[in-house]
Amino acid sequence: MSVKEFKLPDPGEGLTEAEIVTWNVKVGDTVKVNDIVVEIETAKSLVELPVPFAGTVTALHVSEGDTVEVGTPIISVETAGGAAPVQDAPAAGAVEPGIEGSPAPKMAAAAAAAEEEEIEEGKIGGTTSTGRTAVLVGYGVKQTEAVRRPRKGAPAAAAPAATAPAAAPAAVAPAAQPKFTPPAQERVAPVVREGGARALAKPPVRKYAKDLGVDLAAVAGSGEGGIISRADVDAHANGAAAATEAPSSATSGTRAAPAAYQAPVFTRGGERETRVPIKGVRKMTAQAMVGSAFTAPHVTEWVTIDATATMELVERLKKDREFKDVKVTPLLVLAKAMAVAIRRHPEINATWDEAAQEIVVKHYVNLGIAAATPRGLIVPNIKDADQMSMLQLAEAIGALTATAREGRTQPADMSGGTITITNVGVFGVDTGTPIINPGESAIMAFGAIRRQPWVVTAADGTETIEPRWVTQLALSFDHRLVDGELGSKFIADVGAILADPARGLVWG
Repeated sequence: MSVKEFKLPDPGEGLTEAEIVTWNVKVGDTVKVNDIVVEIETAKSLVELPVPFAGTVTALHVSEGDTVEVGTPIISVETAGGAAPVQDAPAAGAVEPGIEGSPAPKMAAAAAAAEEEEIEEGKIGGTTSTGRTAVLVGYGVKQTEAVRRPRKGAPAAAAPAATAPAAAPAAVAPAAQPKFTPPAQERVAPVVREGGARALAKPPVRKYAKDLGVDLAAVAGSGEGGIISRADVDAHANGAAAATEAPSSATSGTRAAPAAYQAPVFTRGGERETRVPIKGVRKMTAQAMVGSAFTAPHVTEWVTIDATATMELVERLKKDREFKDVKVTPLLVLAKAMAVAIRRHPEINATWDEAAQEIVVKHYVNLGIAAATPRGLIVPNIKDADQMSMLQLAEAIGALTATAREGRTQPADMSGGTITITNVGVFGVDTGTPIINPGESAIMAFGAIRRQPWVVTAADGTETIEPRWVTQLALSFDHRLVDGELGSKFIADVGAILADPARGLVWG
């Protein structure tokens, strides 16, 4: 018998730390090789970590909500015959062969035997989409004297456990107690499931339940196979609140939801200030935006468009049989219009290489779509969007937004973008002055489409005022490589296609 320590592996992409989101095991549980034991959040994605050996959990060294550095022990497992062999584990940060651009966080796919992984397409059976067995990535990283940063206001009991050599079993007591336990008000009667299986829920739903203080073991799932949805969590939480009057978290000791997932609420009756830790995606976004704003000289231009023809096209596509399984919106038309306009003005799709003092023109379009998620604003991109048909582009946008909302966007999907769309219109905003994504030269803001009076000129030259669908576009561009003429021509061409989509056939 020996005790093995599982250290936080290197997630790649130059990331050095991660936040512990959800523990899927507790002290005393038995685990098998590649069982998903913990969900972590890096600055770029939500990742599930499989354990590389089998045995009994003896200690959880960090609590949910803690931020730990790579190489820090997070869990100890008592094994019977040592660690099970890990198949072809590449070096930290390595790219899995056969998947171009695939980042190290693909290690989560190795645990396809976990129940929630069976929900996701392409991961059933423990193999990747390439047909090869997924392997663990990032184990065996260089050992460091990393020190975990304690949470503000955390009790002394949550301090890191004393480190001891993994080869000394006496240093870890088999009867060690977990570092944290749910408060009494969260302990409810579990739902009896066949074979003692644990609750089935995707990671975003697990996070949502944790924020509400709901134990998923007590929630009955309404989805296929007993999968628990957000609606199931809400129904359980509302039912519990109606049954008994829950004490406030200030008096019961209930741990508050992490501030990164809960917007501050203005109130005069409680604290006068709320402090939100800057970490994860929010921290990465802030650093990127500051760097872009103070490095690239921004210029923003606006154009107001009669988008009635675009709205009519959207309605026709919604009724088209080929588009019945995809979501058709004006954003789709804008994405296609930008791809066509870039073909006419390729210099807009470029980047500034400061080191080489060169302008690099990209002959491919990786179109970024800014997406607001519970983890913050992220910008995944559609690879080679200029080569896609309207239907293919609609499918890609649908898959991109669905993955982003589930918190499953991988770092590879957020790197390599060449130009971006930010759709502020979904919030009822007319337009704005967007900040360029680092490494790109332009970003387009798409405003709300509203019914407004518009002067319409007939073929005989007569003018009338009619209600039309009107929107605004705003293009911010890097004035080091995009001058006013190029920026103006590009936004004018995009606007012309939205006003008359038939132009796309002529120019495309």
